[in-house]
Amino acid sequence: MTMTEQKARTGEGVSPVHEVSSAIAGFMSEFKGFRANIDAKLQQQEERLTMLDRKSYTPARPVLATSAEIEAPHQKAFDAYVRHGDDDALRGLELEGKAMSTAVNSDGGYLVDPRTSETIRSVLKSSASIRQIANVVNVEATSYDVLVDHTDVGHGWANETSVAETGTPSIDRITIPLHELSALPKASQRLLDDSAFDVEGWLAGRIADKFARAEASAFVGGDGVDKPKGFLTHTAVDNDVWAWGNLGYVPTGTDGDFGSADAIVDLVYALGATYRANGTFVMNSKTAGAVRKLKDADGRFLWSDGLAAGEPARLMGYPVLIAEDMPDIASGADAIAFGDFAAGYTVAERPDLRILRDPFSAKPHVLFYATKRVGGDVSDFAAIKLLRFAVA
Repeated sequence: MTMTEQKARTGEGVSPVHEVSSAIAGFMSEFKGFRANIDAKLQQQEERLTMLDRKSYTPARPVLATSAEIEAPHQKAFDAYVRHGDDDALRGLELEGKAMSTAVNSDGGYLVDPRTSETIRSVLKSSASIRQIANVVNVEATSYDVLVDHTDVGHGWANETSVAETGTPSIDRITIPLHELSALPKASQRLLDDSAFDVEGWLAGRIADKFARAEASAFVGGDGVDKPKGFLTHTAVDNDVWAWGNLGYVPTGTDGDFGSADAIVDLVYALGATYRANGTFVMNSKTAGAVRKLKDADGRFLWSDGLAAGEPARLMGYPVLIAEDMPDIASGADAIAFGDFAAGYTVAERPDLRILRDPFSAKPHVLFYATKRVGGDVSDFAAIKLLRFAVA
């Protein structure tokens, strides 16, 4: 008989209370050791982080804002290039997005960083230009083709035994070439060296201002030679004899004047109903001042201001775009346009915007040669009508 069996029979042995107490004591001892080990590791980690902070700390000029913004790599690289001409970071920068590419061009120019490019695009979009109401497309080629079906499909009535042959519609191809638009702002090197100077915002504002004015003029009256072709450059014929390839105009009946408010009504209803639903008036400020005085037969003004902030004024219920490049009211002038410009005029552009830094040509200033490629032309001749201030 074993000793355990003898103890079990005789009732001798360790009590359950004593066994539990021993187990708890052992557990607490092991837990204290584990806790001491964790505390030691945390202390080592804290000392290591403190050492790294001290090594990486460099005295710098304090930021002027309440908190410093974390810049993306392409923004830092572009900022260094603009301020000091340091293009090493741009050459070695690799970004996933094609629109953010900083590949070196043959002439040494670099694509601007996406944030600056988007700022410029936003300003152009909000400016008083045909771009605001036109169809804007991004292309990666040297031109953009618009296929237009401006004829109706033939039709006929069929019976049980015969079907009439119908006509086939014709398709026109309108090619919009892209031209290079440029701006040349400049800044002193001392200003660029000042870290408190917002060089990115300044550069974006200057480029956008130059591009907006140049584009607005070309989209209205550009001759198509090294620039977009404006819609007023196309041949205009009386709307009663209008044919594809020309813009139709409605005469006011009075040389160099409205004659009556009926001219505006005639212009609106000269446009097809399909286009009229999205119609917009385009005129300059001087013409708008004259139009505001027009009244209908009941003495009510045709012009009404927008009811909310930022809402365009309306003429006969249609929005009005004030484009200062439109001609003034004069003898034979096409001073007012009305149409669906989203269908009638197309702006084609490449999404990239390049900049070349030139610190040599205008010392002590630094020139920034910014370029983009853009084109524009009429894409639907039936979607735009003109009001001509002439007898016929």
